[in-house]
Formats: sequence, C-alpha cells, structure tokens
Amino acid sequence: MEQAKRPETMERITTAELAKAFIDEQVGELRKQIGDKKVLLALSGGVDSSVVAALLIKAVGQQLVCVHVNHGLLRKGEPEQVIKVFRDEMKANLIYVDATERFLGKLAGVSDPETKRKIIGGEFIEVFAEEAKKLEGIEFLAQGTIYPDILESEQGIKAHHNVGGLPPELNFELVEPVKLLYKDEVRVVGKELGLPDNMVYRQPFPGPGLGVRCPGAITRDRLEAVRESDAILREEFAKNGLEGKVWQYFTVVPDFKSTGIRDGKRTFDWPVIIRAVNTKDAITATVENVPYELMQHITDRIVHEVKGVNRVLYDFTPKPTATIEYE
Repeated sequence: MEQAKRPETMERITTAELAKAFIDEQVGELRKQIGDKKVLLALSGGVDSSVVAALLIKAVGQQLVCVHVNHGLLRKGEPEQVIKVFRDEMKANLIYVDATERFLGKLAGVSDPETKRKIIGGEFIEVFAEEAKKLEGIEFLAQGTIYPDILESEQGIKAHHNVGGLPPELNFELVEPVKLLYKDEVRVVGKELGLPDNMVYRQPFPGPGLGVRCPGAITRDRLEAVRESDAILREEFAKNGLEGKVWQYFTVVPDFKSTGIRDGKRTFDWPVIIRAVNTKDAITATVENVPYELMQHITDRIVHEVKGVNRVLYDFTPKPTATIEYE
C-alpha cells in the first residue's frame, strides 16, 4: 500500500472552527466515495473508531453498519456506553455481539502473554468476519486509522490497529477519514461532532483489553477483580481532578495470593496493583505523584468493595525499566 502523506499545507486542527471545516470536507468526501452503498465499521468505543462512526453517521446515516464486539475484556460500563451513545442517542445501525463466553473459553488455561494476544486478536477477526458475512450489500470497510499509525509502520498501516486478516472474499474497499490526523486532532473533531468527553478523552486502552492486566491464565473471578478495582480507580481520579491530568491509569491483578485478615479471620487473596503514568510519546513514562490521602481512600474502597482482594500496591517504576502495561 502506498504510504499516505499529510500535506505540508494542512493546518493543525486545534479549534472548533477548524474541526467544523474538516468535518464538512470529510462528509462531502465520504458521500462521494460511498454513494448509496453500505459501509461496515468495527466500533470499539475508543476515540478513533467513535469519531469515524460519528463522521459516517453524519455523512451516510443508516448506510453505516457498526459492529461492537464485547470480548468480555472491556472495562466496566464500556459496552453499555457504546450502545447508549450510538444506538440510543445517534440512532446508528448498531449490531452488538456479546462474545464473552467464546473468548474466555478460548483463553482458559492460557498464561503466555503473546499466545493470549494472538487468541484475542484472531478470535476478534473471526467474530467480525462472521457478522460481516451475514450482511448484504456491504462494499466498504471503515477504519479508525490515524496518521501516527501510518508513520510507525513500514507498510503504511499498523496491522494491530485495524481489522486485518479478514477473508479475501469479503473484498471491501477501505474508508479511512481520519488517517491524516494526529490523536489530539481526532479529539477536537470528536468534541465538535458531539461525542461525550469520557469517550473523546478516553485513556489509551490496549486491543486485548483487560486481558493484559490479568497476568497469567485469565480466570473469571480475577478478571472481575480487575474490572471492579479499575472502575473504583477511575471514579476516584475523576472526583479528585486527576482525570485528564494523568495520561494513563489502571489496575492489575497478578496471578498470586498473599495472606491477610478480614473480620478477624485469615484470608488468602490477590493484590491489586495500581499503575498511573504520564508520557508524551509512550516511549518513556514517569509515575504520577498521587496524594497519599487519596491513595489511602482508594485502597480502603478496593479492599472493602472488591471480592477476593486483601492488599493494594502502587507501582512506582518508570519506563524504562518497566513497560507501561504488564504484558
């Protein structure tokens, strides 16, 4: 594929006025490209695919078919938010696929990080392809490719950033309306399109989801401990002014237990590790200095509200030597 190049004369999208001009231009281009045909989009709920969905809804309405696959590794409330924003509020043609049992069944007993990633990625492609084959009249595949993806790939587009590996018989033509934008520009466009802040400014979230924050073989109870503790952390950061200030924050529940005490009795439960970092390029990262009193409060909530947890740890390690994610 020939590498797309951002025109040197293209102005940085930093204001609502520039975003509106970009949206108007793209709506015209999308209508010209798609015509009266149908276009398919894998809608994860992340900012890139969400902005593409909102652009296409504005341009071609019900000609867009969105497929949201819940692999059971999403954060608390995310599938519900996608349905609320796109199906209920924007009246999108949205297909919701709950493939939780399918994914967790495939992942049962698998502890190697790379093997887990391959299972999650491969299974996602299979589920999406199955849904695509059920549909008629689809000629276009929309993707949330952005300019850094192109810059960082020798072949033009990072394989892990799009729905690569679809069966060749589907033979879709690509639609990539934000491929010349940087992430901060995509966010400005998303705001102008009316997407909610917690979707526009969503933290980076890995494709394998909570699967990489549940090191070792994923179990349902440990996965729920990650999901619930992460929800508490995000809620408290939002309440205390850290949402938007800290680049990425999440919890991890490793596959080992330690002794503790609850209601005067000995327990043998998991720890929750909190990770909160700041970075400009994700190549290096520093650890956020979270106020001690807030950490005490978050710890108290997690150990009392999350089942199977008896201690909370804070990861002070910068990148390098540690990576941001655990797997």
